[in-house]
Amino acid sequence: LLVVLSFVITLAVTLGLSAVLQHLGIWSAWAWHVYLATSCIALRDLIDHARPVAEALRAGDLPRGRGAVQRIVGRDASRLDEAGVARAAVETVAENFVDGLLAPMFWYVIGALLLREVSPATGALAALVGYRVANTLDSMVGYRNEKYLLFGRTAARLDDALNFIPARLSILILSLGAAICGYDAKSALKVALRDRNKHVSPNSGHPESCVAGALHVRLGGPTIYPHGTVQKPWLGDGESEVSPAHIDSCCRIISVAACVSLTTVIAIMALL
Repeated sequence: LLVVLSFVITLAVTLGLSAVLQHLGIWSAWAWHVYLATSCIALRDLIDHARPVAEALRAGDLPRGRGAVQRIVGRDASRLDEAGVARAAVETVAENFVDGLLAPMFWYVIGALLLREVSPATGALAALVGYRVANTLDSMVGYRNEKYLLFGRTAARLDDALNFIPARLSILILSLGAAICGYDAKSALKVALRDRNKHVSPNSGHPESCVAGALHVRLGGPTIYPHGTVQKPWLGDGESEVSPAHIDSCCRIISVAACVSLTTVIAIMALL
C-alpha cells in the first residue's frame, strides 16, 4: 500500500503539473521537465558529500571524517579507523553511481522509448520520477532488520529489479571512465566479473567491485551497523589500505563515467 500510494500520488502530481504547464506554454513545461530531471540525478550532491571526508582525513581530523561520512552511509562510523572511513566513502560513491545517476538516466530513456509514438517527454519523466520514488522508498524502509523486514520488502525488491540492468551496465561504463582517467580498466573488468555476485545485494557488488579493481584496493569486509555487524565478503584483491586519495580517484572515475552516460543518453534522445 505504501509503494502503490507513493507512486500514484507522486506521478499524479508530476504529470498533472506537466499537463497544466504545457497549456501555459512550451517554455514553462520545458523548465519544469528540466527541473525534475536534474532533481532526480544526484551526482554533484554525492561528490560534494564525499570530498569533505577526504579533506578531513588528509588534515588528520578523524572525528570530522567520521561525521562527514556518517551523512552518506548507514553503518556506524563512530567505530571506524581512518582506512575504514575512507573505504566507506569509496563504497558509497561507487554504489550510488548506479542509484544516483546511471539508473535514473536509464529509465528516462526507457520511458521515452515506451511512449515514443505518443509523448516521449511524458514517458521519460514518468519513468524517471517513478524510479526515484522506488529508490527513495528503499532508502527509507528497505532494511533487513526486525522493524522493516516485512514493511520494506516490497520497496526493496522493486528497487532491486529497477537497478538490475543499470548495475550491470555500470561495469562497462565505470571501466571506460577508469581508462579515460588513467586507472587500471583491465583490472576493473577482471575484478568486477569475478566479485560482482559476492555482495549480499544483487546490484551493489557490480560498481563496487569494478572501482575496487580500478583502484587496486579491497572494499567490503566486516561492516558495523547500528543493529549489529554484517560480515560482507571482500571485493577486490588490492594490498593497500583505502586512503583519502582513493576517495578523490573514485570521484574522478564516476564524474567521467557520468559524462559518458550523459553523452549516450543525449545521442539516444536525439534519435527520438
